Amino acid sequence: MDDNMKKIQENLIEIEAEAEHLLLARHQMVENDKLRNGNREALTALRKRARTTKTSVPSPFESIMKEIEGMGSKPLVKEVCATCGNHDSTEKTWMMFAGTDIFARIPFHAAHTILEKDQGRLDYDANKLQSYVKEKSFSLSEKGALADKINPGIVRSMVTLTDKAK
Repeated sequence: MDDNMKKIQENLIEIEAEAEHLLLARHQMVENDKLRNGNREALTALRKRARTTKTSVPSPFESIMKEIEGMGSKPLVKEVCATCGNHDSTEKTWMMFAGTDIFARIPFHAAHTILEKDQGRLDYDANKLQSYVKEKSFSLSEKGALADKINPGIVRSMVTLTDKAK
């Protein structure tokens, strides 16, 4: 093989490897979105059970100001969970842990805290994957491997050449 053909072959191998990484990242994005949606649904169900929304629970400052009048032996700062609200945070709830078939009965507050941390991690991973896909797509586009670099006239002429062969 001459040097020109070797360069072309190496270039095609490199493009194919990058395209494979791009497809794997896009597949991982889909799987990640499924997990994020499941977590979001579980958090919504817990909020419904606690009869709260993201904005319905008063801030800790509002709670303190309401209780300052009747302040006796109460603590000065009362923490209010945005998800639990006035719901009993020690009430047990069933939860299945990700990647397993194990159900566990854990406190309500612990369940939604675990789900919120997972949601944050999944959001971070999704943003990271989106950046990676964007970078790889741009790289492949710069190498001329994506359809956006092919002139539509060339595509039409290729279609007419194949149609005439029939």
